[in-house]
Amino acid sequence: MTPPDEHPRRIRLAPELASAAAELSAAGVSSPRVDAELLAAHVLQVSRGRLMLIDAVREEEAVRLRELVADRARRIPLQHLLGTAAFRHVDLAVGDGVFVPRPETELLAGWGIERVVPGATVVDLCSGSGAIAVAVADESPAGRVIAVERSPRALPWLRRNARRYAEIEVVDGDVTDPDLLSELHGQVDVLLCNPPYVPDGTPVPPEVSDHDPAMAVFGGADGLSVIRPVIALAAVLLGKGGWVGIEHDDVHGTAVPALLRADGRFTEVTAHDDLTGRPRYATARRV
Repeated sequence: MTPPDEHPRRIRLAPELASAAAELSAAGVSSPRVDAELLAAHVLQVSRGRLMLIDAVREEEAVRLRELVADRARRIPLQHLLGTAAFRHVDLAVGDGVFVPRPETELLAGWGIERVVPGATVVDLCSGSGAIAVAVADESPAGRVIAVERSPRALPWLRRNARRYAEIEVVDGDVTDPDLLSELHGQVDVLLCNPPYVPDGTPVPPEVSDHDPAMAVFGGADGLSVIRPVIALAAVLLGKGGWVGIEHDDVHGTAVPALLRADGRFTEVTAHDDLTGRPRYATARRV
């Protein structure tokens, strides 16, 4: 009987990371070194910052890292491989069937959080993974947060992320239904929405086209097919002085503010850019 190996083979981490980054770069991944390090940290169950303190890893850890790198090279979203997506101060469970929250949406969430007063009622339309709703519940004194989603594949992820917060209520509903949340007409203080807004036919990365649900990405020929009914719904749900914030495509920098003004029930219409200077969301206040 062969005795167990008391000294399992160790593989240096630095060359593994360099090889992983090169493979991801060749596959067109936009942040190859960062992704390689995050995958390594996931395999080793350490923070990314501690990788510099690790000289070598066990052979089975190196094999697992290579497998994950190969998956990422096939443009499976990094967040799907990690099982979580960071959003502001929380980690959200994500995976197949739910839209991966983007960093730019943190700006909209932050804007909304700043306008929540103690006990406020907040509505998050097109909630997806629940990113905005969870951020609001986590950071604000809201008394009630209603997260609305209609996708049967996204709803389990939303419920999983929302269950940590007693103030979040999950509603299976369609934001284009004018009767949605009719019991809340005139009672909502802050309404936030990150709807599908990419115009149909717009080229998108493989991570989006192959893994994000199309219903969470594309918003009709002009990208506004969901935003229009959301504006109308916001006008009836918001109480006097209530706030609305809607994320949009960078081609909608004038179109969405114009729709808010044309509705006639909003004031203080404002266009906002993201951190790259591109138009990203519009806000307004109920007259």
